[in-house]
Amino acid sequence: MTVINTRRGVLIGIIASITLIVTFSWIRNQVVIPVPSLRYISAFPQETNFGDESSPTPEIVYPQAENQPSVSNRPTSQPSDTKPNIIFILADDYGYHDIGYHGKQYGGIINTPVLDKLASEGVTLENYYVQPICSPTRVQLMSGRYQIHTGMQHFVIEHGQPRCLPLDEVTLPQKLLEANYTTHMVGKWHAGYYKAACLPHRRGFNSFFGLLLGNSDHFSHSASCGGSKGCSGFGYDLHENDMIADPKKWKGQYSTTIFTNRAIKIIKEQKKPLFLYVSYQAVHAPMQPPKDPAYDYKNISHSTRRKYAGMVSYMDYSVGRIVDALKETGKWNNSVIVFSTDNGGDISHGNNWPLRGKKKTLWEGGVRGNGFVNSPLIPPQSRGRVSHDLIHITDWFPTFVEGLAGGSLNGTKPLDGFNVWETIRDKKPSVRTEILHNIDPMLTNTETPADFEDSPELFTPTTNAAIRVGDWKLITHEPTTGNWDVPPELASTLTKPAVNNDYQPIWLFNIKSDPLETHDLSKAHPEKVRELLQKLQHYNITSVPVFYPNCDSRASPNRHSNLWVPWGETNWKHFAQIKY
Repeated sequence: MTVINTRRGVLIGIIASITLIVTFSWIRNQVVIPVPSLRYISAFPQETNFGDESSPTPEIVYPQAENQPSVSNRPTSQPSDTKPNIIFILADDYGYHDIGYHGKQYGGIINTPVLDKLASEGVTLENYYVQPICSPTRVQLMSGRYQIHTGMQHFVIEHGQPRCLPLDEVTLPQKLLEANYTTHMVGKWHAGYYKAACLPHRRGFNSFFGLLLGNSDHFSHSASCGGSKGCSGFGYDLHENDMIADPKKWKGQYSTTIFTNRAIKIIKEQKKPLFLYVSYQAVHAPMQPPKDPAYDYKNISHSTRRKYAGMVSYMDYSVGRIVDALKETGKWNNSVIVFSTDNGGDISHGNNWPLRGKKKTLWEGGVRGNGFVNSPLIPPQSRGRVSHDLIHITDWFPTFVEGLAGGSLNGTKPLDGFNVWETIRDKKPSVRTEILHNIDPMLTNTETPADFEDSPELFTPTTNAAIRVGDWKLITHEPTTGNWDVPPELASTLTKPAVNNDYQPIWLFNIKSDPLETHDLSKAHPEKVRELLQKLQHYNITSVPVFYPNCDSRASPNRHSNLWVPWGETNWKHFAQIKY
């Protein structure tokens, strides 16, 4: 009898434990558990994981901007029975003027019929912002976080730098994998490669086919060290997952063509919900249009501009091929296409008219991007319109994961992006009211303005920074005073604004009434200057230190059989194997 009672007690205990586990599991599935607040320890933590798995993650609380909803209060969308395919297409160094629906307003002659049609039948984003240069935009897309929170405040990841998208960041494709997506990347990575853990195939993508560096020859797929000190040689940079894409097969083939072909192959083969990141190398230098006379703009006399125009129109045609593949495979009706630039145009060939400034600057010409969304999932009453809602590159992370995939944002670091799917789909006002364009403490001026009020509440305007709050934009210490560059082919018909653009430490503009940044209002509205300097300081105290290490000679491709590989690995030869 004692034995029976003992067994009965054990059996009851097991049943009770199972009941408790099942009950907890049911509750967990019914409740969205918010990310716990992390305690703020220091304005400038000493250790952040910038590519070293062993480094601890600093505990930081990022204060929410005023009137901005917290992560747990952001709009959510319930997942549909069939999760939509998400196609994100990123153009490189694509000028604001050089997409047809902008350029044609001023007599532009570069043709982009596919992009124009997709935009006109979808939602054109006319208050859309990216970063002024390549790597920061890509890292913000992948992390959903401002570059001040990832140590990427300064410049790009150079070819020889031991630097990458911090390994303690949860990436967009990782969250989409959790939501039962298959994730694929084609094209330019430029978010770091010096260690194996930095590679896109290790950061959440099921497959990767493309280049790791910031640029390469569009036909030979090879690149020099690009000015990286101590680096030497010329190396091949086309990769398939962790291996070298067969040079015998790919050398001589045009980058835009092979990336489009691979994207189409993925579309045709995938059965699960698809996230496809097509990161074109076009229209970045070197200026190499396809060897097809159909893309030779003989009516443009400026040599590099003519080549650039051909590259633009061929990229446009290639986007059309991706759309056709979606339609031919029956995926179009359940797909969302987002098109974006990575930064403003490089004015040596691209153009941002009528905006002020260029790539690498915080003027509108450097940070306002061409962008649109097209999808049959957008109701007819919301299509064919121009949206002036404020949207930023970081917003795609929560929009894709939460708004489209019905996934959870739990487990990420505090995001700076917002779910804007309801803004795009339902015409609801954007929850975003401000954008931190950047704070770069490596770009400073030692001379403080004479009339500046030295206060711990105010950001010191000797550091390069810019912020947008509502319609107002403040820029501090922008080394490039900014110009309005007329497209060479329109030089006889367009006139630059007659504005004094001498250097000054603080600029203030009302972007809604003055999108061309022609009228500085800093003297007329000192109270607004003070308000935005306070905002900048609010963000500045949450910054992590800039991580911008010296280049390392070990990156030299002539040390690795003339290949660009993860040079920080002792077994780099593993990554030099050829994928046939």
